[in-house]
Amino acid sequence: MPLLAGAVWGMTAAIRSEAAAAIVVAGILVVVVGLLAWRRRSVVAAAVACLGALCALSGVVHAAASTFDPVAALAREGASATVVVQVGAGRTWEATATRPALWRGTATLQHLQARGQAWDSRADVVVMATGDAARTWAELQLGARVTTSARLQEPEPGEAAWAVVRVRGAPSDVADAGLPWNVVGALREGLRAACAPLPEDARALVPALVVGDTEAMSDDLRDRFVATGLTHLTAVSGANLTLMLGFLRLLAVWVGVRGRWIAVVLSGGVAGFVLLCLGEPSVLRAAAMGLVGLAALGHGGGPRAGVRRLAVAVIVVVLLAPAMALSVGFALSVLATGGLLWWARPFAEALGRWLPRWLADALAVPLAAQVATEPVVVALAGQVSVVAVLANLAAAPFVGPATVLGLGATLAAPVLMPLAHGLAWLAGWCAVGIAQVARWGEALPGAAVPLHADLGAQAVVAAMCLLAAAVLPAILRRPIATLTLAGALAVALVRPPVSPGWPDPGWRVATCDVGQGDATIVRTGPRQAAVIDTGPDPRLLSRCLDQLGVEAVPLLILTHLHADHAGGLTALTGRGVAMVVTSSVRTPAAADRSIGEVLPGVPRVVAAGGERWGLGAATLTIVAAPRPATITTHSEGESSAENDASLLIRAEVDGLSLVVAGDAEESTQTSHARLGAAVDADVLVVPHHGSRRHSAAFFDAVSPTVALISVGAGNDYGHPADSTVRAVTQTGARVFRTDEHGSITVAPAPGGLSVTPQR
Repeated sequence: MPLLAGAVWGMTAAIRSEAAAAIVVAGILVVVVGLLAWRRRSVVAAAVACLGALCALSGVVHAAASTFDPVAALAREGASATVVVQVGAGRTWEATATRPALWRGTATLQHLQARGQAWDSRADVVVMATGDAARTWAELQLGARVTTSARLQEPEPGEAAWAVVRVRGAPSDVADAGLPWNVVGALREGLRAACAPLPEDARALVPALVVGDTEAMSDDLRDRFVATGLTHLTAVSGANLTLMLGFLRLLAVWVGVRGRWIAVVLSGGVAGFVLLCLGEPSVLRAAAMGLVGLAALGHGGGPRAGVRRLAVAVIVVVLLAPAMALSVGFALSVLATGGLLWWARPFAEALGRWLPRWLADALAVPLAAQVATEPVVVALAGQVSVVAVLANLAAAPFVGPATVLGLGATLAAPVLMPLAHGLAWLAGWCAVGIAQVARWGEALPGAAVPLHADLGAQAVVAAMCLLAAAVLPAILRRPIATLTLAGALAVALVRPPVSPGWPDPGWRVATCDVGQGDATIVRTGPRQAAVIDTGPDPRLLSRCLDQLGVEAVPLLILTHLHADHAGGLTALTGRGVAMVVTSSVRTPAAADRSIGEVLPGVPRVVAAGGERWGLGAATLTIVAAPRPATITTHSEGESSAENDASLLIRAEVDGLSLVVAGDAEESTQTSHARLGAAVDADVLVVPHHGSRRHSAAFFDAVSPTVALISVGAGNDYGHPADSTVRAVTQTGARVFRTDEHGSITVAPAPGGLSVTPQR
């Protein structure tokens, strides 16, 4: 069965990826296996070949459909249309200083009119509404049938939807959803209403745990769950269904249900779960994985029987929902379930030799799940969660009660709201415990170790996980070895290790890996440095400053106030910031206000150009600054004008020179190029994360020896652009990127510069 599952999954993934090389390789493998089956009369090989061929045929049909289907064709052309959609679940992002409000949800396309023609359809689409329309769409009843004008776009690669519907304004002709949708909507709204009086974290987490409703979860809470390896708790997962079915089974037995009627009750529970969670592909995945887990618990048979059941579930899910073959969530579910089936028992038995059985089981489950899923997690998050096992262990006692009590609140809300409030209150306290575990875990300095998620890194992580799975039973059965390993883990969490030789003890300039943003550090003395921009994430900046040994910041310069350059301000609280320098452009206004809120009482200088500060061995100069009237103070969104209003900064320290231009785009870079020697420097922080909007004349004027590009791994902006990297390289500069090298330090060296990347 695992061979058959691998054939179905692999062939479907190859076809859905639309990568020619993957399709050719998969086709050759099917032919080879088919020939092998014919020559050796192998039933297994024949089954593999037949299923592979079936998936290939299905993929060809899907490709033909996407090529000739009018919805897909109009989406490729970006056509305007009038559409009728049935609205599913969605999420709202409130307006911030840098973007308008956004609502994004799933929907089923029912009718489409474009270019003088009309079509009926049942295609799955994604609906997006921005600005004032976002709130109107968010208030629609689940399952409502609405008409709206929109522009169609292609979905992201691997996404199950046939098109993205970008609506224009509020919907019209809103029709009632019908009885099934009304029931499901009432249950989900009832759960939200029951949770409304709870604290913020509990109000967000209980619906997420029960039905996968993450609408109320803040980005900050999501980041904490990613860092601590608890993200799986906030999505519809097999664990949710297993907990619910386990509770339902105990309840059925308690009321006297026996024999095959238990299976009927559990089947009804699965159907209800799928309906309650809106029947999306992720719910199908969760239902399959949950049934596998329940079957393994109920019927035993050892890990081999469990893996066979898992393989059957994989085949069913991929054949019914081919888009799951490229779903990261599906891969995580399969790997986590497989890890629990194959490794949890050996780990628990090894620990059970010297620990109480309940504690051994509690440790073995998150350990087995992390070993199995870590290669995919690294690809998804670009980091290894060191604290994940401990965080899952600490959160485990709260998950079951929160889920079961939350389910009770969901069922009680439409008929008896006081009871629902009571159950939600109990579930909320469990959810608060989970949130607190995430908060404490994320606060540890070594909670997560960044790792560039390329294919080589994933292969190394996968090999290390397999090695760990093989040797861990031998370690876990020995108390001294286990406690030594646990002690090393505790030390790594409190004082995380850094790459050998990093940072260079003689560093003078550093670019911190802060994701998709900029943060440049100029050393001004022992344990002191000037900071130019803070990046978007205070946690990442704080970690970098700790690793560099920076305890005091005599000068903070913000090139401009966009979130990717000023969002990490809170990392500098408690580091003795003596002065803040900004330009005269005070937008986005929310970011401008946050400076005084985060750093109260710190003097602020509005640069006009020509200001200079001598700090120890370093000198920092504002070479160019925008005029005060460049942008009005009413702007709340990011704009090219604000990018072009970035301060131009030159720093010199111990003979090493540096130029930073923020997010200046092509026209402003061209103006900077006319400044001649004022911008000539040894090191250049490439403007705007290597955006394609560059000026080769500016790069020539700087003529750097080293060019640093601060950019987030796998970002959605296409940064850095190949053309920009080529233009910088043509000046003779060596190019280093934070998405590939992590944080980077530069130091003077005999005959040139010494560059030390973190990885």
